[in-house]
Amino acid sequence: MADHISKDALDAINKKTGKNITEGAVKKLASTVKPSTLQNEAQLRTLIKQVSAMAKIPVSEETIQEIVNAIKKSGMNPSNMESIMKMMMKKK
Repeated sequence: MADHISKDALDAINKKTGKNITEGAVKKLASTVKPSTLQNEAQLRTLIKQVSAMAKIPVSEETIQEIVNAIKKSGMNPSNMESIMKMMMKKK
């Protein structure tokens, strides 16, 4: 994982959510993600719910399933958390 999250990505997240999510909060959550997290649907669902809680934005089960399917289909690199977060924000 990169040592920092780009200011553009963090600004986009904060603008989209209307919240002030800090880089530290994102890093703390990102540090819990392992390559296996994106391969395990239960862990992936937990991660999505954690991001939802951090942003204080409810996410429906349907949206969670769409995000799970998109991540699995894309084969995203778990070390690129910024891409994952951007994709999740587009789903909102």
